[in-house]
Amino acid sequence: MKGKPVFAIPFLFFLIWHSAFAQTQKPDTGLSVTKHLIVLENGKTLNYTATSGYLLLETEEGKARAKMFFTAYTKDNEADLSKRPVTYTFNGGPGSSSVWLHMGALGPKRILMADDGASLAPPYKVVDNPYTWLEFTDLVFIDPVMTGFSRPAEGVDKKEFTGYNEDIESVGQFIHLYTTRYGRWLSPKYLAGESYGTTRAAGLSAHLINRYGMFLNGIALISQITNFQTARFEKGNDLPFILFLPTYTATAWYHKKLNPKYTDLEKLLDEVRAFAYGEYNLALTKGDKLDMAEKDNIARKLSEYTGLSVDYIHQTRLRINIQRFVKELRRSEGITVGRLDSRFTAVDYDDAGERNEFDPSYDATIYGPYTTALYDHLKRNLKVDIEIPYEILTGRVQPWNYNNVQNQYLNVSENLRQAMVKNPFMKVWISNGYYDLATPFFASEYTIDHMMLPEALKKNISMTYYKAGHMMYIDKKSLIDFSRDARNFYAK
Repeated sequence: MKGKPVFAIPFLFFLIWHSAFAQTQKPDTGLSVTKHLIVLENGKTLNYTATSGYLLLETEEGKARAKMFFTAYTKDNEADLSKRPVTYTFNGGPGSSSVWLHMGALGPKRILMADDGASLAPPYKVVDNPYTWLEFTDLVFIDPVMTGFSRPAEGVDKKEFTGYNEDIESVGQFIHLYTTRYGRWLSPKYLAGESYGTTRAAGLSAHLINRYGMFLNGIALISQITNFQTARFEKGNDLPFILFLPTYTATAWYHKKLNPKYTDLEKLLDEVRAFAYGEYNLALTKGDKLDMAEKDNIARKLSEYTGLSVDYIHQTRLRINIQRFVKELRRSEGITVGRLDSRFTAVDYDDAGERNEFDPSYDATIYGPYTTALYDHLKRNLKVDIEIPYEILTGRVQPWNYNNVQNQYLNVSENLRQAMVKNPFMKVWISNGYYDLATPFFASEYTIDHMMLPEALKKNISMTYYKAGHMMYIDKKSLIDFSRDARNFYAK
């Protein structure tokens, strides 16, 4: 009898099964688990476990959505996890991995920089970090989707993750999954975010309550921005011109562009705060109703507080844009100053340019060292074997979706207020750099002053200040102070 071979039908079933399996097979999420020890600043030795790799985000039906990369550091031999805090931490961007907090301040390893935070010569050096927060909390560094090694699952559009709401939901899902899988529901739980990471943290503080019933013990907001109106230099929005002024003053003072009579920076900044909230605020509010005598008076004071010429300030209509300031302050010397940290300078091709060509406090200071530190640490110390590019600070998250705030500024301070009212035990610590021109300290103060918190909850918020920039911890003294302040925050 002629026909198909006897093995043909079973083989056909195998092909059908294999095809279906290939379509439903979940991505590899193998973890690297390694053991380490570190000598802390106080001389004590701490043994810890590092777990690095992916957690798979899935739908409730079990369909893979994304692989989120993380690195967790947990203290060994902790008998009672209900006494040991766990901190979920991330940076911002949007589009930044967690490399900055991971390798600069919180983690058990850090990149070695000059004492003032300047870059050393490549190939750089990774050293133990005796100031690590691991002393008082376990740490989980999270890379949101499209940053670090985190990617959408096959066939899933990145747009499901690249927006304010989308990001809150996916990072929130990760935190819920990690907390559940690793048995940390009874642990004190904290968030630590930097820059846009403070936006994420404020949003998560409410989302974790509303979606998962997860109440936090505390949030560390490092270089805070939770009300975007404070930093959007647009025609018709005078707020940033007022709120950036004290940081312009601090920058000009650092670069010796102010009258030598100003010897005390903190005292000077108090004076500028009063001027900004008072005369300057009123002058900008009056707009074209401001007469020439008033304009001259404000221009002279702005010149005194910024080091810019009276004529130039008149040309700006008394409104000094951040991109112009970093170019104008030392233009006559052919020098530009940094945005993330205005202590650092560089030289552009064109001294007559409207804005600087690059940010010397990022491109020429931290980008190279931190990239090297991350790749070296993951491969050499944590035994992570992933060879796709680790997206340090990427534009691959763009366009970022702000559809939740059509025709208005994103302001998640209200989310934070709601979380604090629902959970009056939650504490908030905000750390600020005097030389941070990305998220100025005065804007942070303004934001908190406009949250309209009940009087009893105002004491739940504390602020600290450092003579450094956006990543205040790249400065050695500020790193020590920052870690001490963090220890005090957790102790409370």
